This record gives sequence, structure tokens and C-alpha cells, in this order.
Amino acid sequence: MRKFSPRLDNIGTEDAFSVMIKANKFEREELTPHGKKLIRLQIGEPAFNTPKHINKAAIKAIKDNQTHYTAPPGIREVRTALAAQSSKMTGVDFDTEDIIVHSGAKPSAFYTINAVVDPGDETIVFDPAWPIYASVTNYLGGTTKFIPLKEELGFQPDIEEVKAAITDRTVLMVVNTPCNPTGGVFSDETLAALAKVAVDNDLWVLSDEIYDHIVFEGEHRSILNHPGMEDRTILLNGASKTYAMTGYRMGWSATKNKHMGYVIERIQTNDTSCPPSMNQLALKEAVSSKKTPAAVEEMRLEYLKRRDLIHGLVNDIPGLSANLPKGTFYLFANAKPLCEKLNCNSAELADKIMREAHVLVLHGTSFGPHGEGFIRFSYVSSEEDIREGARRIKEWAEKLMA
Repeated sequence: MRKFSPRLDNIGTEDAFSVMIKANKFEREELTPHGKKLIRLQIGEPAFNTPKHINKAAIKAIKDNQTHYTAPPGIREVRTALAAQSSKMTGVDFDTEDIIVHSGAKPSAFYTINAVVDPGDETIVFDPAWPIYASVTNYLGGTTKFIPLKEELGFQPDIEEVKAAITDRTVLMVVNTPCNPTGGVFSDETLAALAKVAVDNDLWVLSDEIYDHIVFEGEHRSILNHPGMEDRTILLNGASKTYAMTGYRMGWSATKNKHMGYVIERIQTNDTSCPPSMNQLALKEAVSSKKTPAAVEEMRLEYLKRRDLIHGLVNDIPGLSANLPKGTFYLFANAKPLCEKLNCNSAELADKIMREAHVLVLHGTSFGPHGEGFIRFSYVSSEEDIREGARRIKEWAEKLMA
């Protein structure tokens, strides 16, 4: 029999997509024949069209035949624009050579983890977390050390638990703020403490800041802004969330460590060669046009309205409670009373909500072991769908918890 590599057993997936496939089948076979549909409150797909001026830049690039290979790290003028944007958001002075443009933000995580993790090495991940960090670490034969994000601390880590988790095999710490799936934002005190841990233990840091423009209280803060972090940190960012450009698949890495930048570029050359040229020029328009800030702020304010709406509605559902998210467009709800009532785990709960209440949410363990007992709502949907989805779950839960 022809072989497959055993390391494939270690690679995970992203449940936001796999759950959608199951949901589509359920809706098609069980609901559509009866004129019903699912309310979808599960995936982080911005509910806005890409701003027109960004699409026009892509169309112009195609009409101008800017559709050929570029240098592996990207078009120079695009990288310069991204350096300016990254500097503004982090407080670090990035230049053009510090930027590598990717076909999406995931490559930043994939290439960085590939660059530093060997079999037996350990990655610190604050859990619950976007599943790709652990998936790639495990795929490479490394071990993911999950540090719980504490609901009672606003989904921030206990620094003493972080320190206790470090061993002589720890090579990388992943920091994601604002955080998917919790909606939590790390305080500057937390970031300072994590920076000290990284410096004291000589760790690489992957700083995922893709939700940096979707903050509801104060301004975005980066771990890069703390002493000792510039040479050890790789900034992950992308266009999908801020500019509603998910289908463009545009992301970037930014690092002041020249050797790390060279390694990421070399891995990309072996993978995709270079990111699409016309999409890069649309990305340049997104980060540098004077029209963009107003469009981004309009989306942020709409997410803020929907955040306040869903937070109130979910907290009115028997068996559910949720912190007020400080960023992103996710609400991570504690569903432990419902799980206990039904004698089920969070994955089974989410499946029951889909099949019986006809609302699609994600179970907390999609994001790691400490997500057990939670479900994630995405509030990118319309106000109408948010209200209807909450109404359906409340009606269903009231019968259970009576």
C-alpha cells in the first residue's frame, strides 16, 4: 500500500470551516424541505463588502497587466506601505526590508513556526486560541503547552502559570490580542509581563495582531512596544478582518530580526513563490488610501453596536453568560450550566443548538482544551439574524432549564 507520512496524524483543522460543511448538509437535507434555514452566528467573515476603492485598485492592476510574478517578499512599494502601517500600529519603526507579504495571514504563522520548532520543542499558546498555532506545532513534531485564559481575568493569562510552563525545550510564545475567540484584549501590564518572560527565557514571539483595528476600549497595544521585543518578535497581520478582504488572501509578517525575515522569505519561495501581484496592489490601496480610515471606522462602529446587542441578548438566555468583548467580533459565552443540564460537552451542545434551535455557533473546544464549556458567537451577522438567533436559543434553553 502506498504510504502517507505519519505526521499527517498530527495536523488539525479549523472547525469554523468543517462545521460549516456539516451545517450545509443538515440545512439542505433537514431544514430546506420544510422552508426553514439556519441562523449562522459562527464564522468570522466580515459582513461588509470590500470598500469600493480597494476593489478598483485590484481591477486597475489587472487592466494594467500587473498580473505577473513579483519578488518573493512582495512588491517593494506595497512592503513600504505595510511598514508604515505596522509602525503606526505597534510603535516600532519598521522599514521596507522588515516586511514579507503573504497569500493570507496563515502563512505568517506557518512559516514562523516552521522556522523555529523541531521535534520535541514546545510552543506556549494561550488557550482558547485560533487552532492553527497548535496544529502547525504538532504537525512539526513539537508540543503545544496550553496556558488557560482566565474568564475571571477578562480572558487574560495568569503570569505565574506562564512562568511555570517554561522548560528548556520552550522556543516560541504565541500572543494574540485582540483575541479570537474570546474577544479579550491583553492589558499593557499583561503584555509587559509576557515580554519579560520572553526576554528572560530567550523565546521567539509570534504576535498575532490581525484584529488590531477592531478595539472598543482605548487603543490597540502591541507586545512589540516593550523592551527587548523588537529582535525576537514576528508580527502577524492581514487584510481580511480590518478591510473585509477575506477572499483576497492577503497577509504579512513584520520582523526587525533580519535572519528571521530571510528564513520566512526562503520558506515562502519554496511554497507559493510570491503573493498575487494584483492583490498586493489592492492591499497597498487598503493600508495607504485616505479613503480607508472612514470605511474601517464605519465597520468598527457597526461591530460595536452588534457587540452590545448580542451581549445583552446572550446574557438573557438561561444557562449562558458572557463577558463584554473588548475587541474582535466574537462573544465567548460560558455554557457550563447548559452542558451540565444536558450531560454533554461543548461540541455536543453546539450540535444540539444547530439541530434543535437551528442556530449555528462554534463549540469552545474548537479553540483548545480550555474552551470546554463555552460556545463562540460571531456577531458579524445582521442585527435581524442576531436577534432571531438569540430568540431561538432562548426559547430552546428556557424549556431545558425550566
